[in-house]
Amino acid sequence: MIQSIINLFFPKACAGCNSFLLKDEIVICTSCRHDIPLTNHHLSKNNDVYSKFYGRIPIEFASSLMYFHKKGIVQEMIHKLKYKGHQEIGEAIGYWYAEELKDVEELNDVDFIIPIPLHKKRFKERGYNQVTTFGEALSKSWMKSYDETILVRNVYSKTQTTKSILGRAEVVENIFGVDYNESHHNKHFLLIDDVITTGSTLEACGRELLKIPGSRISIVCMAYTQ
Repeated sequence: MIQSIINLFFPKACAGCNSFLLKDEIVICTSCRHDIPLTNHHLSKNNDVYSKFYGRIPIEFASSLMYFHKKGIVQEMIHKLKYKGHQEIGEAIGYWYAEELKDVEELNDVDFIIPIPLHKKRFKERGYNQVTTFGEALSKSWMKSYDETILVRNVYSKTQTTKSILGRAEVVENIFGVDYNESHHNKHFLLIDDVITTGSTLEACGRELLKIPGSRISIVCMAYTQ
């Protein structure tokens, strides 16, 4: 009853088009959800994301849920999640993608879900890691461990949104580290992020995780830039 009254005076807006959500709609309206460009990467192992990392780092599986286009619905959603504090968007995408990926055989033995880490200074500025709720939703859906402590970012860098592709590739080298113990040996790590562009950040983090004896990695992201 109380929630219904709150929704009446403060109706929730769609993360994609800003229209008011109907009673049974959560975060994204039915129209936007229908119009979101889905990748269907999970239906083919040799998809765009897997191919991007082929020959760079060994991975078990890689995929993203949506295609990221400038001025599109997905960009609007990711922007609100990353810069406007709408962490419910990451949660909704996480539960959505968890359902899509539940039958992917390569992900059945994942031990830890690991987010791309923020530097402590960036975390203090933003107040949250934009992929936390995405990762927590995957964790709850699959009953897998979510761990934000294994990967660390050692170097603070300016936002990469205005950097060139070459600049982004240069900035990631040696800025990450891995903090592990014997309990992390011989584990399968699922590395997660919001948007894949060049893949350089994910590659750098993957290389750190592969320093753990017997480790294997997979990659799952919300969106992929075409």
